[in-house]
Amino acid sequence: MADKKLLLIDGNSVAFRAFYALYRQLDKFTSPDGLHTNAIYTFKNMFDSMLKQLQPSNILVAFDAGKVTFRTEMFQDYKGGRQKTPNELLEQLPFIKEMLEHLGVKSYELENYEADDIIGTLSKMGDEAGYEVAVVSGDRDLTQLASKHVTVYITKNGVGEMEAYTPEHMKEVNGVTPTEYIDMKALMGDSSDNYPGVTKVGPKTASNLIQQYGSIENLYEHVEEMKKSKLKENLINDKDKAFLAKKLATIDRDSPIAVGLEDTKINSVDIAGLREFYERLGFKKFLAEMSVATDGNVSSEDMQKYDYVELTSDNIAQLKLDDSEAAFYLEMLGDNYHLAQFVAFALKTSDGIYVSKDVALLEESPLKEFLQNPDIKKNVFDLKRTYIGLNRLGVQAEGINYDMLLASYLINNENNSNDLGEVAHLYDNYAVKTDVEVYGKGKKQAVPDDETLFSHLAAKVVAIDKLKPALLEELKDHEQDSLYDEIEVPLAFVLAKMEITGMKVLPTTLIQLENEFGMQLSKLEEEIYLEAGERFNLNSPKQLGHILFEKLNLPPLKKTKTGYSTSVEVLDQLRSQSKIVDKILNYRQISKIQSTYVKGLLDVVQADGRVHTRYLQTLTATGRLSSVDPNLQNIPTRSEEGKQIRKAFVPSQEDGYIFSCDYSQVELRVLAHVSGDENMQEAFNTGYDIHAHTAMKIFHLNSTDEVTPDMRRTAKAVNFGIVYGISDYGLSKNIGITRKQAKEFIDSYFEQYPGIRSFMDQAIKSAREKGYAETIMHRRRYLPDIHAKNFNVRSFAERTAINSPIQGSAADIIKIAMINMQKKLTELNLKTKMVLQVHDELIFDVPKDELEIIKKIVPEVMQNAIKLDVPLIADAGWGHSWYDAK
Repeated sequence: MADKKLLLIDGNSVAFRAFYALYRQLDKFTSPDGLHTNAIYTFKNMFDSMLKQLQPSNILVAFDAGKVTFRTEMFQDYKGGRQKTPNELLEQLPFIKEMLEHLGVKSYELENYEADDIIGTLSKMGDEAGYEVAVVSGDRDLTQLASKHVTVYITKNGVGEMEAYTPEHMKEVNGVTPTEYIDMKALMGDSSDNYPGVTKVGPKTASNLIQQYGSIENLYEHVEEMKKSKLKENLINDKDKAFLAKKLATIDRDSPIAVGLEDTKINSVDIAGLREFYERLGFKKFLAEMSVATDGNVSSEDMQKYDYVELTSDNIAQLKLDDSEAAFYLEMLGDNYHLAQFVAFALKTSDGIYVSKDVALLEESPLKEFLQNPDIKKNVFDLKRTYIGLNRLGVQAEGINYDMLLASYLINNENNSNDLGEVAHLYDNYAVKTDVEVYGKGKKQAVPDDETLFSHLAAKVVAIDKLKPALLEELKDHEQDSLYDEIEVPLAFVLAKMEITGMKVLPTTLIQLENEFGMQLSKLEEEIYLEAGERFNLNSPKQLGHILFEKLNLPPLKKTKTGYSTSVEVLDQLRSQSKIVDKILNYRQISKIQSTYVKGLLDVVQADGRVHTRYLQTLTATGRLSSVDPNLQNIPTRSEEGKQIRKAFVPSQEDGYIFSCDYSQVELRVLAHVSGDENMQEAFNTGYDIHAHTAMKIFHLNSTDEVTPDMRRTAKAVNFGIVYGISDYGLSKNIGITRKQAKEFIDSYFEQYPGIRSFMDQAIKSAREKGYAETIMHRRRYLPDIHAKNFNVRSFAERTAINSPIQGSAADIIKIAMINMQKKLTELNLKTKMVLQVHDELIFDVPKDELEIIKKIVPEVMQNAIKLDVPLIADAGWGHSWYDAK
């Protein structure tokens, strides 16, 4: 601990961060008396993290005294645009202050001033008195306080993550010094604090001006010397706003505070008062920490250590593995567990905790028999990762029946961390450090010393074991136990086997495509230069903007801070005005396919001639699977060049087949089911072309025979747009019609399908009442913004409430189909392998002699995955490559 280190905490800001860190579990964190406690609980954890990182000798926590300050006297609408602080947070602030008092820490507020001013004044006093000062806040306004002896720490995501702002870092991030940052704010204003700056001056322009002139005072002394421009005009017109903004942005470092440095000394903890406080609020974890710290004279840091036995080849024979259940964790370094470095493993049985860095022990008796014994149930953190890791060691794991990561994901799918420590923290278990704390990040990752490593792994298997009953109980309370037991856990095994199998890729085909695309790109380049009348860097937006909008005089539809926008959206609108635009778009498309898919795939073909994609089962809030390393779900299918990539994916046997089966309009069929709309259900039940049927309805035709291809395209856009809660503006942009026409189409749609309008209204109403949307299989998506006052934020939550039950149910259906399909392949003892899932499509590697049976059983299994009020239809195709199968 430093002799003189002053820690100043922005109480309101940290409390706000603490409140929203566990906002999705708001109802879980309540005291026996019904007080919400999520902010208090997380504030304490954040406070402990600050103490550990910064080790101060003196502390003060500053709070705002109220909304009215000397700044509101200068500018009445100061902070006027902010949403009202939630009552659930307001009710916790007095308890945070009470907790600080019991902890021996001074808190302070000053009428007519903000917490920033208290901190600014005390930081100045501390600096002058020879203290090293640390300021902690979530508000970057306080970075203006940074100096040689004052470091401002801005809280980031996560309880302990903070970014340190020194004068050097300020210069690096903003291009200005801390004091110049005030002038930068004066020019650009602050939408958060609701005060204006100079019209159309953003951060980059403001930074450049202050770097050039040093202050707004000097800037305005020389403003008349500037060249005539809109910027100059705005600067002159908004001079008063700029100087007012500077006053509002400047922290008062000489506030009339009634506290001094003596008051910031940390007092002794009021143990009796703190214990009573924790009991009153139901904080069992903090009570347990107190008991250990006071009764055993052990710090909370030591609570992370568990007794364990290190296994070696010398003592492995003494290991007893006759339990019916055990927790197991295999540690690997690296996200891609197909290639990751094995580090160590940990095992928790009724006899104790066992750890070892000798991973080869898992390949031998008795551990191999234990892991392959289906009668011994293994509790793990990530089933798929564990199964594949053990498979790499030659161990075919059996009996894995609990996956902590999947259970946590289903309970709260907004939290998609795959770090056991972070997941444990969500459930009141801070005994497990995060992997970043232990190994570091990215390229800096390194295995720590044995004691640290073994303690970390021991804490992990304890957390897996201890949290299991609570997580399974919560799944049951949410009616998600079937979703977990019957879909997600069985699917993890299916995905593991698919990943291990991989898909055969022909490098020769990719190399051939690389050459072909290279020639196409060279030809397009020359054609573009010919149209432009000069050579230039095609990949430079600045040079391209100059050619298109200055030399060729195309209308600049959009500008960015650095010049003309040359985005795909902008160029698409200019296609008809010049041949060069179409060529540029084609060049970009082929160039992306070349770099991302041709060269990208060549880099990831493994020694067995296959690519082994990883499926992220816990990433999306809707339940859809994602593919990475490489991403095989995003191979383009709209362009012929994109489709060509699929030629490289072939069956494992030369005369074999790639078989593809794809659900037809599954989301619309789910919509027909969940809405109960009779007209839409009739269309599906009678086998109509749903888009033609919709076109007939919205264009008021008598028969689908009257529907033109353009009408059908419009109806298709409306059908899928409705699924995603599209607006008339969005539809008009998508299909190139007026907003009025788009509104008429949507109105006609709801006239013809009234049940869908009722479903949408009910979905929003239900989400407002429950706080979440739900799929057919009870997959939840929490929607805290459903009550937001901001229209755009609330509207997005409402669209999500409509879409999630549809998209999420479609995701559940394909998962059920995958599980049933794997069962069928096993039951019939077929050599066919399911090798890929791309949204609503399943792809199989089929030996020649099994093609006929696969043609029959795959569509049959997919179409019978779940019983809806309308039939599910799956369309199949096959060929000697993935390209030929479509």
